[in-house]
Amino acid sequence: MAYWLMKQEPSEWSWDDFVKEGETYWDGVRNHQAAANMRKMKKGDRAFFYHSVDQKAIVGVMQVTKEAYHDPTADPDTKWVVVDVKPLKPVKTPVTLKEIKQDGRFDDLALVRQSRLSIVPVSDQHWKDLCQMCGVKA
Repeated sequence: MAYWLMKQEPSEWSWDDFVKEGETYWDGVRNHQAAANMRKMKKGDRAFFYHSVDQKAIVGVMQVTKEAYHDPTADPDTKWVVVDVKPLKPVKTPVTLKEIKQDGRFDDLALVRQSRLSIVPVSDQHWKDLCQMCGVKA
């Protein structure tokens, strides 16, 4: 199993919106590196749901339920993709980007190194450490 962090603006689609909708596809990714990360995702992978822009915090945990396929919201001639995801649980304690940046364990976390990228990989150790900070079982 691999781990990921996927960003979303809460004013556009929040964790609560996701929970209400249930299993759905993650669309709108228009960055080649983020799309390449989506293509690497496998069914069963876990991801943090991260509120970007104003909140900048990990707020939930989700699971990939279907591997990459063409983004139905994109032009048919493009290579943009989506993955299906479902919410698993909210975190007990949201972990902010500020907290992550202040903790030296995360200096090499892609969220810190490539802060504008909307989908980034998370190493096994970073996943365990972040789950502990969030108050959820890894």
